[in-house]
Amino acid sequence: MKYISLPDMKDRRLTFFLAMEEYVARCLDEPDGFFLWQVAPTVIYGRNQVAENEVNFDYCREYGIEVVRRKSGGGCVYADRDNLMLSFISIGDNVGFAFNRFMGMVLLVLRKMGVEAAGTNHNDILIGGRKVCGTACYHVAGRSIVHSTMLYDTNMEHMTHAITPSHEKLQKKGIESVRQRITLLKDHTTLTLDEVKTLVRDTLCDGERVLSETEVAEIEKLEKKYLE
Repeated sequence: MKYISLPDMKDRRLTFFLAMEEYVARCLDEPDGFFLWQVAPTVIYGRNQVAENEVNFDYCREYGIEVVRRKSGGGCVYADRDNLMLSFISIGDNVGFAFNRFMGMVLLVLRKMGVEAAGTNHNDILIGGRKVCGTACYHVAGRSIVHSTMLYDTNMEHMTHAITPSHEKLQKKGIESVRQRITLLKDHTTLTLDEVKTLVRDTLCDGERVLSETEVAEIEKLEKKYLE
């Protein structure tokens, strides 16, 4: 499987990477592609969700947290530069098969770290019964796109308050209630985040496909749809 990389390392918004997933699925000849990315604080909500019911917009405006809708289903999640985003694009119409492949790949990487983890029927990966990774997927043009948020570390204040249901539910219980339901990968490995990124790439990919400047420009055009 080829690792899809960019010709430069400048910071980009989450909408760019969602567009990059779609561009890879629609336009590249690689049967399978994979890439890692990180973003500034952002709330991402699912295709079928009503934003006003899921996002604390006042809090997000106050702290400069971007809010973006993705094309896959599933729940509302918070991401920042202390956690890791994973994207897997696979040829074929069977989204369930691609999803199961992806889950197997993530579990393989965790085992190589010496971390015991398990998948669930709700698209989550758990360590010791606590969520460390959430996953969603969708289908486009004969390809399946699977993406995931891996919690290496995160800003617990933002995670708690940027998402409305959690904010309301946890008024009395506070951040510790969230902390009891999730776990951070940094608490289960001595690897740094950069070392985790290297391990993921080396384990899952056997080559690299660098996007051209022209291809990046096409992704930026596609990104405009996600910014609307």
